[in-house]
Amino acid sequence: MPTVNPVLAALPDYPIVRIEAAKERLRQAGREVFDFGTGDPIEPTPAHVRQALLEAVPDVCRYPTYRGAAELRRAAAGYLQRRFGVAVEPDREVLGTLGSKEAIFNLPFAFLERGGPRDVVVFPTPGYPVFEAGTRFAGGRPHGVPLRPENRFLLEPWALPREVRERLAVVWINYPHNPTGALAPADYLERIARFAAEEDVLVCSDECYVDVYSDEAPRSLLEAGTRNILAFFSCSKRSGMTGYRSGFVAGDPALIATFGKLRPNVGTASQVFVDHAAAAAWADDAHAAARRATFQRKRALFDAFFREAGLEQAGGDGTFFMWFRAPGGDDEAYAARLLEQGGLVLIPGSYFGPGGEGFCRLALVPDLETCERAIVTWRQLH
Repeated sequence: MPTVNPVLAALPDYPIVRIEAAKERLRQAGREVFDFGTGDPIEPTPAHVRQALLEAVPDVCRYPTYRGAAELRRAAAGYLQRRFGVAVEPDREVLGTLGSKEAIFNLPFAFLERGGPRDVVVFPTPGYPVFEAGTRFAGGRPHGVPLRPENRFLLEPWALPREVRERLAVVWINYPHNPTGALAPADYLERIARFAAEEDVLVCSDECYVDVYSDEAPRSLLEAGTRNILAFFSCSKRSGMTGYRSGFVAGDPALIATFGKLRPNVGTASQVFVDHAAAAAWADDAHAAARRATFQRKRALFDAFFREAGLEQAGGDGTFFMWFRAPGGDDEAYAARLLEQGGLVLIPGSYFGPGGEGFCRLALVPDLETCERAIVTWRQLH
């Protein structure tokens, strides 16, 4: 057999792959599946976004620009100004991406020196597995920081061990946080921005859930500054465009230029017609508010059920995820029982890394009627 990259060989199956296999097995057996696993809500993509894509499909589709269409970058800048009061130059401080996942994975290839004096990437656990995967493939040293409820799930790079700080190249933060839904207070973001500038460390803020919340609107790290900072945004959650694969990165213009230099080498340019659809999405806030209201109605159902069942929520109300303690403390066993006996698909917290043990994540994906039926089934099993 040909040689396999040792990083790939050492990786466990991506958590979602394991969940998908379990769901398919149940469906093949004729069972109803209540899918609260994968974070891919079923609410339709707004009609005006779909129409913008159709109108932009050309007779001849040429190679796109790696930076993203100018219309997309202008719309992204407009969104940042409206939503956060942050002014950016579309041509220097915004870069289109194929969603946030590929950009997060590829970032270390631009900003790490394999074997160099600063090759450590810090990221939260439990958290998005791509933070660690991209680091490993780029030859960096991953350093996960377990987040705890008693610390409000905040990653504090100033508290890292000295040997880690001396080699620190990149810090990832993610608020609202996947999987816990935790939010970051303003004073924390301001301290993170100071840390980036004073320590001369790249801080990357994954903000793809920033428009999914229940009460107070989350802030962006860009509000606290842009020096040595990049923020990552996506249409997937805000606008129901997971399959479109569209997002953008904004921040320090020198970092944007460096990241932009990498991207044509790895073929990460969005299709122009997708960029036009994304521009229509970023230019409109009403549809995002409507989607947010739908998630709030779903959350209210499960808030009531969790109180009734004595299930302890441990996270915040950002994102469309609910993070709760698994009864008995064994998250995998609890999730497996719900799956096998009730067709309820949740993700064990341990799948998201250290610190996730003993918790489960529920994604508010199905429609309201399905959520109500799922609660009836869950109640019978509890």
